[in-house]
Amino acid sequence: MQTEEAREVRTTCPYCGVGCGVLAEVAADGEIAVRGDPDHPANFGRLCSKGSALAETLDLDDRLFYPEIHGRRAGWNEALDLVASKFSQAIAEHGPDSVAFYVSGQLLTEDYYIANKLMKGFVGSANIDTNSRLCMASSVAGHRRAFGSDTVPGTYEDLELADLIVLVGSNLAWCHPVLYQRIVAAREKRPAMKIVVIDPRRTMTADFADLHLAIAPDGDTALFTGLLAFLADNGRLDRDYISRHTNGFDGALLAAQTLDLDSVSDRTGISEETLARFYSLFANTQRVVTVYSQGVNQSTSGTDKVNAIINCHLATGRIGRPGMGPFSVTGQPNAMGGREVGGLANMLAAHMEIENPQHRDRVQRFWKSPAIAERPGLKAVDMFRAVADGRIKALWIMATNPADSMPDADAVEAALRACPFVVVSDIAANTDTIRHAHVKLPATGWGEKDGTVTNSERRISRQRAFLPPPGEARPDWWAMAEVAKRMGFAEAFSYDAPSEIFAEHAAFSAFENGGERDFDIGVYAAVDGDGYEALAPFQWPAPAGGTTPLWPAGHLPLKGGDQAVAQLSPTSNVAETRKGSELLISPLEGEMAGRPEGGGFRFFADGNFFTPDRKARFVAVTPPEQRAINNNFPLTLNTGRVRDHWHTMTRTGKSQRLSQHLAEPFAEIHPSDARQYGISDADILRVSTAHGEVLLRALVMPRQRPGSIFVPMHWTDQFASKARVDALVTSITDPVSGQPASKNVPARMERFAAHAFGFAVLAERPTAIDADYWALARCAGGWRVELALEEERDWTGFAATLFGHEEQGETLAYHDTANGQHRFAHFIGERLIGALYLAREPVAVSRGWAVEQLSAVHADRRMRLAVVAGRPGGNQADRGAIVCSCFGVGANQIAAAVRGGCASVEAIGAALQAGTNCGSCRAEIKGIIDARRLQAAE
Repeated sequence: MQTEEAREVRTTCPYCGVGCGVLAEVAADGEIAVRGDPDHPANFGRLCSKGSALAETLDLDDRLFYPEIHGRRAGWNEALDLVASKFSQAIAEHGPDSVAFYVSGQLLTEDYYIANKLMKGFVGSANIDTNSRLCMASSVAGHRRAFGSDTVPGTYEDLELADLIVLVGSNLAWCHPVLYQRIVAAREKRPAMKIVVIDPRRTMTADFADLHLAIAPDGDTALFTGLLAFLADNGRLDRDYISRHTNGFDGALLAAQTLDLDSVSDRTGISEETLARFYSLFANTQRVVTVYSQGVNQSTSGTDKVNAIINCHLATGRIGRPGMGPFSVTGQPNAMGGREVGGLANMLAAHMEIENPQHRDRVQRFWKSPAIAERPGLKAVDMFRAVADGRIKALWIMATNPADSMPDADAVEAALRACPFVVVSDIAANTDTIRHAHVKLPATGWGEKDGTVTNSERRISRQRAFLPPPGEARPDWWAMAEVAKRMGFAEAFSYDAPSEIFAEHAAFSAFENGGERDFDIGVYAAVDGDGYEALAPFQWPAPAGGTTPLWPAGHLPLKGGDQAVAQLSPTSNVAETRKGSELLISPLEGEMAGRPEGGGFRFFADGNFFTPDRKARFVAVTPPEQRAINNNFPLTLNTGRVRDHWHTMTRTGKSQRLSQHLAEPFAEIHPSDARQYGISDADILRVSTAHGEVLLRALVMPRQRPGSIFVPMHWTDQFASKARVDALVTSITDPVSGQPASKNVPARMERFAAHAFGFAVLAERPTAIDADYWALARCAGGWRVELALEEERDWTGFAATLFGHEEQGETLAYHDTANGQHRFAHFIGERLIGALYLAREPVAVSRGWAVEQLSAVHADRRMRLAVVAGRPGGNQADRGAIVCSCFGVGANQIAAAVRGGCASVEAIGAALQAGTNCGSCRAEIKGIIDARRLQAAE
């Protein structure tokens, strides 16, 4: 068998908006390993647990390998002909607005560009929206209201330069772990740095904060409006900045002064003393960065929250300078790239406005298109309503799973079932969305895709392919371009490579710009294939003829040895040298010309906003009315993410390591609520809203705010019996941004009266699980399953069906009918095929140890009896629940190290490695250390 030459490819992580650089090492035998790129300016070699496990998610299980039409295999030509025909027919019969694209922040910029160009410039409708609408649309709307453009002013380095970081609705330790680690490392060097966390839950991020404000749901507008009044009352305004660079301050202040400290306290649930402490800290600290994320954006008042935050920074002139500014952190790897090309229904490409006739004319002239969308299209929630009521006749969904991730997800799924024609492009063959597709198109995934993404600090990086596409998978941009050709637009979509799309995108950004628009990467308009291959990370703006160098300093490995790479711009101001097969490129001046203090490009330190008068606009905001108690649904449901999983787990669900930490869907509730509702830790809960119900494991935690329920968004019908939490979320949206409110949903809960609880480990994925509650997760050697059943069963038959090998091997069983305990272990030869443990209470089995038995050799009877017993023998250690996913370190191991003298997170890291890679588990390690100290003190 011929082996390939080992190689290393620079690419970018496909998870959150941090945009970490990744080195993918491809061994001669084809094995893949990943590590952080030490030269990438977003992460400098750090990766989170998800990024570290990327190589474990590259298997081809559950991949869509070839096009399908109505469930049968088809060729690409037949499938694309049908897509083009159906879309053209709908347009001819019902008009351009009868078709729609629903796209994703998982697309590359080149994919996004083609989708937007086809829909808005050639179909002539703006019915293209993205799942980024669900995570950052309120930030876009707030930026545009204040700045006149969707501009993120600062850089990641501001997080390290700040003296105060305010994290609002952002569990940075779990959702953006690399940024969190950059902050932690900066504070270790400058202990005077302060961190404030504003979140209803005491998240793991809050454990490293100097101050945690357990704010009431949707209390953020009141909090920051009150802060603006406090700044004015205490003489902390920058009157010069306000007068020279802004408009509307008096109106914003007048609205803010209707709230005194007492009313802010009432609306936020935060004591006046704590409010005064936070306000004083903000007022008296010059270098302040306010980081906000989904907890701000996912709200009916999300845009007002964003503007309330921005108002405070504009009022103090703390924007665009090192260590200062409002900072929206995006949730997806290319949410920013989608915004740049107009992937939202209410925007045009290159940050132009669909409402502006001059912008529409400019876009149409650049594309030489037959039509241009004249008004905003349907935003995500409205789009699926239009699918449901028949206005949308043909829908193309790309790289996303709206049957799980959209609010009121059951209604979305019903709309998909009723839609006359649904196309889904995806890598996964089995999702809750793709099962409703009339045409399935196999897309390339991470490691196979080739293009660019933009992170939260406006830095564009390359995702490079290091694997061949499996089966007949093709890039999304190619599939759309081929459909466009079949619809009669061949000349405008005759691309041979993503480099050509990127060059057009760059040229478009500079077209008739002249500084009018913030987004300009015109220096790359002449990029060719070789230059695109060697493209290093860069931050926009990068205008042609400007001072930004074409290539940031660094070593750029090239394919093909010493092939030449042309200098792309006479203004690029770079020097090129060679070392073997590497091209070493560095700025001639050593430092980037015009590079501000602290590095990176920042907007707005000296005004120059993108409004008609180049001044920022204060927005007068009024806190929303407090939600009245709904007696039928008296609690508040809040959805979000967990540390080691991503979206609907089509990628992370493949990694057994990432499923060790939290292996099943859960509802986090406060102990006082648990007592009131008669719920114990590890019970099964039924959580309901006006839209439906789910079954979840109860996690009783004092970190939760009383009256609130936190449920992760990740579990789908592929991984649990009834845990699609977005089916419970209302489809009510922010009136400005169109973003759904996923953090404040009226809900109720009750204990699910289970007759039996169960836990199983299985060598093979079960084909069916006949249980009221089940949750499935990969584990080393197979699968693990949590179970709960409402009624008595024939447990022997239940076990046999679960194991699936009743005609082979040997089954050992234990029954204690009086106490309701039943245990089964099935072996074929020396291998454990499955073990099942049943009890009337949540099963007390050493889960980590039971999982390990799937990979063990069971040669003698005693070992097999230990499996039935469900616990290790006296000479076998039990790691306990996994805390550190990167190194597989359990809570029992950490507790033992604390008993042995490890008194700090650093000491645990030195002894066990836990917390030394991505650092996401450091707060949990600290919690175990603190708990042991309390026990010792009692």
